Parts: sequence; C-alpha cells; structure tokens
Amino acid sequence: MPSSEIAPRRSGGTVPAAAGSADFTEAWLDNRRLSAHTREAYRRDVAGWLGWCRNRDLDPLRATFLDVNAYARELEATLGLRSGRPLTPSTVARRLSALSSWYDFLVRLDAVDANPVAGADRPRVDRDHSATVGLTADEVDALLAAAEADTGPTAVRNRATIALLADLGLRVGELISLDLTDLGTERGHRSVRFVGKGGKIRRRALTPGTAYAVDAYLAVRAAAQRCTVPELSGPLLVTATGARLDRNSVFRLVRRLARVAGIPAWARLSPHSLRHAFATTARAEGVSLEDVQDAMGHADPRTTRRYDRDRHNLDRDPAYAIWAARARRRR
Repeated sequence: MPSSEIAPRRSGGTVPAAAGSADFTEAWLDNRRLSAHTREAYRRDVAGWLGWCRNRDLDPLRATFLDVNAYARELEATLGLRSGRPLTPSTVARRLSALSSWYDFLVRLDAVDANPVAGADRPRVDRDHSATVGLTADEVDALLAAAEADTGPTAVRNRATIALLADLGLRVGELISLDLTDLGTERGHRSVRFVGKGGKIRRRALTPGTAYAVDAYLAVRAAAQRCTVPELSGPLLVTATGARLDRNSVFRLVRRLARVAGIPAWARLSPHSLRHAFATTARAEGVSLEDVQDAMGHADPRTTRRYDRDRHNLDRDPAYAIWAARARRRR
C-alpha cells in the first residue's frame, strides 16, 4: 500500500508486515531532513532488521525488546564485509539507533503500542574511542604526494578527491554528493556547499591548494568534452563514463595511494581516516575545539574530541600553560 495510506494498527487490526513495513520506512525517511547518504544508511539499517524478522516469521510490528536483544547479539557476532572482524559496538549501536527512530515514528502513527528498542540492551559505546585508523600529518602529506605523482587518465580527478578529503575533512558521502553548482565564492573565499549530516546545508572554504587541484581537474575534464569549464554540468567528481564517483571507488583510491605512499596501515584505511587526521591536525595547530566542531558539522563537541587522536598528548597538558604564566608573573 502507498505510504500515504498507512493504516494505524489499533483502528483497523494488524498491518501485515510484508505489506506495510517497507512503506513505513519510506514514510519515516520522507518525514526527516536527511542527506542522501544518511537516508540510504538508515534504509539499509531498517531493511536488515526486517530481513531478520522475515527469516524468523516474526511480525516486526509485534516485536518485543527480547527480539531486539536477540538481533543485537547476532549483529555483535556478524563479521564486517571490509574488516572481516565483528561489528564494533558503535556500528551496532548506530543500527539500533536508526531502528529506534523508525519505531518512534510507528508509535506516533499508532502502528505499534510501544518502541521495543527502548527497553533493549544496547552495546556500551566508549565515546573516547574510535575504530577508524587515523593518519599522522606526515602520512597525510605522503598521501597527497602520492596523489600528485599519480599518472593515468583519472590522475587529476584523484588529486582533487584527496585534496578535498584532506583539507576539508569531508565525509565520503558529502564528497561524492558534490555537484558543480556547489562550487562558489563567499566574501572573497572560494567555497563549496553541501548537505551535511542531518540534512543541514553547510559551506566550507576551499584552500588555495584544493582550489588549484579542483580547477586543474575541471580544466582537463572540459578539454576532454570540448567545452569551457562554465559549460560543464552534473556531479563534481565523475568516472570515465561521466557517472558520479561512488564511495567504493574513493575507498579503493585512498588505499591504493596509501600503499604507494608506504603507509603501513594502508589496507585498513578509509576516507574517514582523513577526516580524523583533519581534526587531529587542526587541534594540534591551535584551532579551537569550537571551530573544528563547526567545520566538521558535529552537534556534540564530544564527537569532535573523539576524532582528535592527539588529545591525550602530554605536550598539550594545560599544566604547562599555567606554570609558564606563573613564571612570567614572577619576573
């Protein structure tokens, strides 16, 4: 049935799971301001739960917290496709969080009496730890140098891609969603506009190095299409066939260049590793936590702190600043 015709359970009997659950999901997503990447991730999270229920002949509209607990324990034992290791507590918690939001929506629709995820035993997430493999500033420099030395028909695009990830700390979903119309200027700054997490429109400045890499890429692309740069249209980053660059291609690019650069952990890196490096380097260079938080689009400063891999470095212990100030007063 169409999502606009979802019938509440209490007023008309049980809604068949097979007929209504997918429509519930689309109605729930349509009701929220989300980026395309987040929307697709939430859709996958709920689909995973619905598939689990289907395999057990369980109506998801009649599930209890015991069912959610069983699902969560199974997720914790599931091996990640890329890592080959069990899913991290944060990944399991994120999937359950999406599921909880889905059920909250169903409660408001009177499709279920209560949210079964609310009473479930969710994994404890250490907010001071991230499973993402980070990069040092020197390793980022080496990665950029590898991109600069790259050859082949996609080399200029690859340089622009790595520059955007390194200098702006973009999420991979934000990166691949960029269109040419998102490039602009603002108060004398070259800038880029994108939809961040939560569906919020955000703007970031392009550094001279990144702007140069983007301009060089667009010049080559325009020449190949026998047009001028202003005449180009569509996605900012495209494949050889003109399709939008996808996240898997960016993952492969980061790892390939990291291997060329001699980075030991190249096989475990991801585009998110550059986002962590962005936060760590910015804080090490004295950028305030608030400014880094705003740049990364984090609602909670604790998230930004978790990205800062150097936050426990004793070189940054405030005791030194206090001692130095006291020494100055005694002169």
